[in-house]
Amino acid sequence: MATLNLGILAHVDAGKTSLTERLLFDTGAIGRLGSVDAGDTQTDRGELERSRGITIRTAVAPFRVGGLDVNLIDTPGHADFVAEVERALGVLDGAVLVVSAVEGVQAQTRVLMRTLRALRLPTLVFVNKIDRMGAGSDGTLTAIGRRLPGRAVPLNDVRGAGTPGARTVPLRPSAEVLAEHDDVLLADLVDGRDPAPGAVRDALRAQTAAGLVQPLYFGSAVTGAGVADLLDGIADLLPPAGGDAAGETRGTVFAVERGPSGERTALLRLFSGGLRLRQRVTVGGHAGRITGLDVVGPSAPHLTAGNIGRVRGLAGVRVGDRIGAPVRAVPPFHPPSLETVVRARRPGDAARLRAALLALADEDPLIRARPAPGGATSVLLFGEVQKEIIGARLLADAGVEAVFEASRVVYLERPAGTGEAEEDMKWRRRTPDFWATVGLRVEPGAGVTFRREVEMGALPHALDRAIEETVHRTLEQGLHGWPVTGCAVVLTRSGYAAPLSTAADFRGLTPLVLMRALAEAGTRVYEPCHAFEAEIPGDALSPVLARLTALGAGALEPEPAPEGWTVRGEIPASRVREAERSLPALTGGEGVWWSRPSGERPVAGRPPARERTDGDPRDRDAYLRHLARR
Repeated sequence: MATLNLGILAHVDAGKTSLTERLLFDTGAIGRLGSVDAGDTQTDRGELERSRGITIRTAVAPFRVGGLDVNLIDTPGHADFVAEVERALGVLDGAVLVVSAVEGVQAQTRVLMRTLRALRLPTLVFVNKIDRMGAGSDGTLTAIGRRLPGRAVPLNDVRGAGTPGARTVPLRPSAEVLAEHDDVLLADLVDGRDPAPGAVRDALRAQTAAGLVQPLYFGSAVTGAGVADLLDGIADLLPPAGGDAAGETRGTVFAVERGPSGERTALLRLFSGGLRLRQRVTVGGHAGRITGLDVVGPSAPHLTAGNIGRVRGLAGVRVGDRIGAPVRAVPPFHPPSLETVVRARRPGDAARLRAALLALADEDPLIRARPAPGGATSVLLFGEVQKEIIGARLLADAGVEAVFEASRVVYLERPAGTGEAEEDMKWRRRTPDFWATVGLRVEPGAGVTFRREVEMGALPHALDRAIEETVHRTLEQGLHGWPVTGCAVVLTRSGYAAPLSTAADFRGLTPLVLMRALAEAGTRVYEPCHAFEAEIPGDALSPVLARLTALGAGALEPEPAPEGWTVRGEIPASRVREAERSLPALTGGEGVWWSRPSGERPVAGRPPARERTDGDPRDRDAYLRHLARR
């Protein structure tokens, strides 16, 4: 039987989780409808998700429609959890984008549709809440056509919009719209012939699969109106998962669940090959044996291409880990641009707090936990809501009540040139501090990379590995204390003295050599920026541009829009909240703001610094004293 891995995406409060419940109920996957207000939905299982009524972690629930097994992937809607959404997109075969018929197209809706279009992911649009007061079909359809990229093709219409009795009636897909990408339909229309309904449906199916059009359905997750139409579209218009069952085993971990005793379960989408119980696999560079395997959906003894499984026994598995080579390109994850310091409210809980935060960071590579002064721990964030989520998990998982300091922006450092340094244990006239020889060169590069110019095998594997791991750890704090990126590190020299040399010698020496090389290269500090788009009424252009300029925005591009102006540009991440808060007053409450991380730009003037937590290998004596105290 064919399988479809389907994502449900929406801005917050569009009714995404309610639609998930309705799809599961109407297909018989669950016996009763859960309610967000009652806190008993199928996919929002965490206590905080139920109390807040928002989705925080990606969840999977299966159902069957016609001859299709659907794995429904419910993703977060809040912008602070955009990384969860981005990671889920890489394992989907299709998506349903939910839009509210009351609130209309929101900034997050536009972000999601742009991403779906960039991936050319087949997408259906579901306009929800047609039964709510203030709902309108014509206005919502106009806003979707004007403000969302792509081309929506309505397949039903609404009668009695904005009333509890709102219902839907079917529409034939527009042959005129589909003819833009179909020469046969175009020829029929030009010659005055009505295209055959089957040909129109085939064109709709092909263009949906290619991401050229997005079939649109009106409905209500609460009353069920229009949901049968949506289910027909899911079964008929979205292409099911493919994959070569006999090919190389390839898959991606898109979520990690942790059980009561701390064991990890990886949610893994398999693109080709197969996985069986007790099979040995390498995931994310770590080998392990599968000790538990549950296929999501139909009962099956093993996981086959196109399906999703819950896999246990892979120690150290993290979100984003892969089996085999990547199958499809996904947008790069923008790292969090905010940092907060977390302390235990009771000083005696400091050790447990740090252990719990490290466990969270170990599951999610985008959350980096590092020591902070006074026994505290620093973590990275995408937004302020995450503080509440992290605090709730710390209390539930470790029984630790956490206190968060005010967030600050995380800057980055990049090498300004090339620098080299080395230390040879034979050069020292007295007993060396470390029984190790290390030479490193630092130069500009892409991301953070490590390579060797020394002969492979010149060092025992454990010693060589110690250098590489320490290079990556040391670059978390550059000359000014910020993470270093855009950096290539080359091992130019190495040596050891058997049997005296240990991995600890190389871990201790590498930071000293690396920071000397980095100091010779020099670094520039960069501030993270967001690309933004603001929709404003016509009379607000001048004050909005003045305010954005005062906040350091650059590359401003105002363009006329049907109802005023669209202003695009770039703004420092540290000023995004100020800009967003200023917009309502400057536009009479009519302005709409959208932004997302988009890169960095050099800091003008004296660069900011961050307090170090690594013993400061820039100062040899202070660093050696730090090592002696460990």
